[in-house]
Amino acid sequence: MEADEGLILNVSSLPSPYFHHSAGHKKFPKTLPNKDKWQTKVPKRKLQQADEGTPFKRKRKLSASPNKKCTKEANICMKGNLSSKSPKKPSTDRQNESLSSRPFIKTSCLFKNNPEIPEIHRGGVKQVQEKVFTSESFSQLDLHPHLVSTITTVLKMSSMTSVQKETIPVLLKGKDALVRSQTGSGKTLAYGIPLVQSLQGTKSKIKRSDGPYALILVPTRELALQSFDTVQKLLKPFTWIVPGVLMGGEKRKSEKARLRKGINILISTPGRLVDHIKSTKCIHFSRIQWLIMDEADRILDMGFEKDVTVILNALNTESERRQNVLLSATLTEGVTRLADISLHEPVSITVVDETWDRNTPKQESICSPAGVEEDGFAIPEKLQQHVVVVPSKLRLVTLGAFILGKCKFEKHHKMIIFFSSCEQVEFHYQLLLKVLLGGQEAKEPERLPHPSSHVKFLRLHGNMEQEERTEVFQKFLQCKTGTLLCTDVAARGLDLPRVTWIVQYNAPASPAEYVHRIGRTARIGCHGNSLLVLTPSEAEYVNSLASHKINVCEMKMEDILSSLLKDDRFKGRQWGNKKSHGTNPQEVRERATVLQTEFENYVHSSEGTVRWAKKALQSFLRSYTTYPKTLKHIFHIKSLHLGHVAKSFGLRDAPQNLSASMAASPGKKTKPKPKRPDLRRKTPGKRRLAEILRSEYSSGIDSGISRVKRRKRHGKPDNQKMQS
Repeated sequence: MEADEGLILNVSSLPSPYFHHSAGHKKFPKTLPNKDKWQTKVPKRKLQQADEGTPFKRKRKLSASPNKKCTKEANICMKGNLSSKSPKKPSTDRQNESLSSRPFIKTSCLFKNNPEIPEIHRGGVKQVQEKVFTSESFSQLDLHPHLVSTITTVLKMSSMTSVQKETIPVLLKGKDALVRSQTGSGKTLAYGIPLVQSLQGTKSKIKRSDGPYALILVPTRELALQSFDTVQKLLKPFTWIVPGVLMGGEKRKSEKARLRKGINILISTPGRLVDHIKSTKCIHFSRIQWLIMDEADRILDMGFEKDVTVILNALNTESERRQNVLLSATLTEGVTRLADISLHEPVSITVVDETWDRNTPKQESICSPAGVEEDGFAIPEKLQQHVVVVPSKLRLVTLGAFILGKCKFEKHHKMIIFFSSCEQVEFHYQLLLKVLLGGQEAKEPERLPHPSSHVKFLRLHGNMEQEERTEVFQKFLQCKTGTLLCTDVAARGLDLPRVTWIVQYNAPASPAEYVHRIGRTARIGCHGNSLLVLTPSEAEYVNSLASHKINVCEMKMEDILSSLLKDDRFKGRQWGNKKSHGTNPQEVRERATVLQTEFENYVHSSEGTVRWAKKALQSFLRSYTTYPKTLKHIFHIKSLHLGHVAKSFGLRDAPQNLSASMAASPGKKTKPKPKRPDLRRKTPGKRRLAEILRSEYSSGIDSGISRVKRRKRHGKPDNQKMQS
């Protein structure tokens, strides 16, 4: 009986809430059989703890992450949730609905185990600048009055830029020229105006059936369309001169028909022109008077030097004398070599700010390859350059926060984001479209401070069909706000109006490429901004830019992430319906974790998206191995943490067997990449770079030899397996 009395006393000592909880149970716990007091009390205490802690343990099971290494932010959110839901103060139905509608944080280790962000130390950099506009007008030149009227009314140009002031008089005299000037300085008109002036003033009036009088070579299809549009406007008063464009992706049959009818000013990409030289009988260059190579350094990249050689040989066999012009924002050894073989006693034109004291004369700095690396690059005067150092795990959320901050919560921003491969462009386009815009219209549309139309995404890369590329290019030209995700196919020569921000998500392989990318903004005297995203191991790249007189100022990652406080879609559970006041670092981290969770949830929503993320990661790693030797100490594949890099692609774990071939992407099928026969002789390192960039500047020709070669390469592993 003493044991029974002890049990009764233990039960009666239970707090009153126990009976409220047990009232809903069907059976009251039975008393235990008579045993020793010490043995009976121990299990009874366990039973008491289990009964009292039932609501708490159930919630912990629901909210506990499967990974033991959960972040401090996630733990704080869970503790705040538990403390707000005590048994004494049950929450209302409205509170339960609001809490259940918010995203649940289950992402781990976003702000832990990251490398320290180094301080960027750099001395004072005296940046090379160029005065864009001059006080002189086009009417002061010896031009046809109708041409001057077209420039002022159609093109709306009243005064000349510096490069136009220096170049146009030289070309009007019939001399060859090597022109170097910053991006966005008006180089297209610098050669277009004297070209039109020369052709309209010929003694015998030009006929369409005469064929080409001028040949303009450009590296990309988009630049070909843009140059064609500019020349067409200049020719508005001179309707008898017919311009035309040839480029990869278009039908050869229709191009041959246009060539038969006659094209007087022929604008073409090198690969497609070589194709017509070899296969089209009606093309001839007997009346060629002008050869213009715009963006000459890019034309020579990735095997185009051989295409240019074929074109030069075809011109030399048919035409005796012509005027040659090479234009570029940067000068490389290849441009100098091309100038030696194509230009005859050229006039070297370099436009920089007079306040910058150059140690070497203009002629030496241009013509000597040794002086190319030490030379500074001309940067637009109204361009502000920024750099942000971000750990690999936080790159994706930082990019998303930056896009939201500029395009959604600020007015009239137009942005271009550069990636290093086509797969990355396609992956990030789908990811940002689904996460940043996917639920925006459905979730609380009345709370949005700005309409969702302010955030638009477009993509442009070399694997797209030509019709789609042209459509995207025209859309981005016409829209006032939007974000274009692209590869370096859009980095050269394109004049995209009202672009306010250039984001380089993957660092360029050279300072020259950096200058070309940022040159898409701050064009012809407008204001612009650029942002370079680096990891802590890549911070030394800032000093590499400084050695080329490129000055960047640092932007803090926390300032970019704080823009998430303006978007209630990424509010953590701890904050409930509270409004954000100021920049609470803890709340910023929790919102960044919520956004990362949204990215990861979409990536892991299906096997197809996981494969697509792995394919994009694989292309990033492949492109990371192609940096030149001079930058290997900064961009080395061994310096990457594969798990952290995988998180920046929305993957929760580092994938295995990345070298294995990935399955096809779940999205739209793209045409196979054409292989160029002249790339087969390159070294393995150059071949990898060729595979990444070939599609950006391809001519649209697929040779049968490359297909046979491809089969042989795929057959080697199987043969080795059979032998082993």
